[in-house]
Amino acid sequence: MKLKISSIVKYVFLIVFGILMYLFFYPRTYLVAPMKEREGIGYWSLTTGSRIAFTFLEGKGIRKPYPVIYLHGGPGGFISDQNITTLLPLTEDGFDVYLYDQAGSGHSTRLKDIKEYTADRHKRDLEEIVKEIGARKVILIGQSWGAILATLFAADDPGKVAKIILTSPGPIQPVKEELADLKEPENLHLRKPEYSNSEANEKVQNVRSNLIARTALLFGWKLASDKEADDFQTCLNRELNKSTVCDTSNALEAEGGGGYYAQIMTVQSLSGIQDPRPKLKDSHLPVLVMKGQCDNQKWGFTNEYLQLFPNYKFEVIPGAGHSISIEQPALYLKTIRDFLKE
Repeated sequence: MKLKISSIVKYVFLIVFGILMYLFFYPRTYLVAPMKEREGIGYWSLTTGSRIAFTFLEGKGIRKPYPVIYLHGGPGGFISDQNITTLLPLTEDGFDVYLYDQAGSGHSTRLKDIKEYTADRHKRDLEEIVKEIGARKVILIGQSWGAILATLFAADDPGKVAKIILTSPGPIQPVKEELADLKEPENLHLRKPEYSNSEANEKVQNVRSNLIARTALLFGWKLASDKEADDFQTCLNRELNKSTVCDTSNALEAEGGGGYYAQIMTVQSLSGIQDPRPKLKDSHLPVLVMKGQCDNQKWGFTNEYLQLFPNYKFEVIPGAGHSISIEQPALYLKTIRDFLKE
């Protein structure tokens, strides 16, 4: 009888072990939209080793001296058709506009060594891109994480920046956690979005995705292929997009293009970067800070930009979330154009 019970325990153990091995190590397939092909994409092969995909929108009429470079969110975000359509009218004002997929996302090449996805690598890529463009100065539009990247660039290359536009900026890094408790002025009428990033993660994460993330962050290993990891990012974005709008019915459908390893590894690197604040203190750069009424970023993190850049203009965009251009594209564009005309 004891032998029979022992055999049953053994078989149960083997079954449980087999299930765990399957959940942890068998590649997953996600039913998600593939990355869209786009005509007219160019590529820069940078001295950093990055091969960067970009879209160039040529200015019309009398050309402005400083081109616009758009820095997408994420990290691990990508340039969408919506980004291009929204910013295209800037060409009518004479601005050349460049929109590029950061290393490890969109149409840009994935890096073999995922430990190289760092905030410093993205900043060095941007420095090389400015050299490729050949402009004496540039105007940076940074969305969310893109605002953090713009800030890092401005700290090290202030003479290369004419103006900065920060839309729903993420926290200046290394983050000052105590700023999360700062209460916003009541006259701003800010409110929380209907859906949060944590809700999105809780809904989508699974045992394998958690193991992929831990293996990458602890050891710098790719447990999953870039395709599987990026497809998971698209699946996650399907939910995360709901946290970027005031009204979840306005959330965009998730497109392929997100870079999962670029996202998690770059975020991990942020805690170890050199603090840009001392270099930016009392900077006279003209800065526009735009915040959606339902932005999911804490007010204290936004307010720090206003304290750091005294030559700022600040606008709260009503009826918009973290991704302002989705729900208020006309007001988003008008605010940017008015600032650039000043």
